[in-house]
Amino acid sequence: MKSITCIEDLRVLARRRVPKAFFDYADGGSYTESTLRANRADLEAIRLRQRVMVDVSKRSLETSILGETAAAPIILAPVGLTGMQHGDGEILAAQAAEAAGIPYTLSTMSICSIEDVAAATAKPFWFQLYVIRDRGFTKDILARAQAAKCSALVLTVDLQVLGQRHRDLKNGMTVPPEIRLNNIIDMATKPAWALSILRGKRKTFGNLAGHVKGMDDVTSLAEWTNSQFDPALNWNDVAWIKSHWPGKLIIKGILDVEDARIVADLGADALVVSNHGGRQLDGTSSSISALPKIADAVGSRIEIMMDGGIRTGADIMRALALGARSCMIGRAYAWGLGAGGKAGVAKTIDILKKELDITMALTGVSRTADIGPQVLVNPQAMRAG
Repeated sequence: MKSITCIEDLRVLARRRVPKAFFDYADGGSYTESTLRANRADLEAIRLRQRVMVDVSKRSLETSILGETAAAPIILAPVGLTGMQHGDGEILAAQAAEAAGIPYTLSTMSICSIEDVAAATAKPFWFQLYVIRDRGFTKDILARAQAAKCSALVLTVDLQVLGQRHRDLKNGMTVPPEIRLNNIIDMATKPAWALSILRGKRKTFGNLAGHVKGMDDVTSLAEWTNSQFDPALNWNDVAWIKSHWPGKLIIKGILDVEDARIVADLGADALVVSNHGGRQLDGTSSSISALPKIADAVGSRIEIMMDGGIRTGADIMRALALGARSCMIGRAYAWGLGAGGKAGVAKTIDILKKELDITMALTGVSRTADIGPQVLVNPQAMRAG
């Protein structure tokens, strides 16, 4: 992958290699995609402060995430259906993250199961939970995550109802996908992708199949899944989750200071400032614009992470400068996976690490712990906004 020099290169290659329905599933946002666009535009609008003649000969990206040493302030976010970007996608991404020394988060809606990923990796990974109506299943999957020695639970709280994603509807991207002639033709023109999927361990949701009564085929499984998102979910449910999860708890999907204070009061170990990558409430704040006030309000009480729009190492610098301790990346590594499997994910991580390293050098910073508002041209404007 020598010709790949940036994340956009990976996106372009993934678009060529992955069938449109699955590429758009990872690439797109909800409704008009205005929040998806805002995540990028607001990051790009933040100006970095160039500094010169500072000794930056000894730089380190190493940091601490939830008390554990990480090689960089980067986490692979939970992304559903990554096993349809490339066969065994979740396993390959977890292995790439492990080799890079950063955390990997497995989605509830993964193709490979918790057990599949645990068997293929040597170090603990994180597990992401959607709390659904079937609390018996939720209790069971938490026990499975514990048995797999998952080191943290990422509770996603912004998907009680599903934001409409026009690209998915137009592509027939239901679960399972609608059988459409144009989809079949498209898949037939992607032989390398098709071969990777055929060789993969699974073709449906590995965490669900075989663990839900009456789920004898993918159609019944899809019907069950579509009916299980729970609009009644509320903060009182966190205590129930904590009673079944003794480990570290991260709550993902926070954009409001009031919600952030509730999360801190509930005793979570970390929160993720996130709008679900622009895939839920369209027209809401970008993650980076919501970050400073949340960090100011609760950053001394709880570890702050951010996701949404991260495409460069400079973006990671911007988020750390405004109060995040680390950043989750989703689309960036999904594109890497589609572009080149495990090597593509490794390339994604390497690109972001190298860009962050150079950005640190050119802003006069040698350690990630030293990144703060001083690396920005006008940090007060961001906090006021």
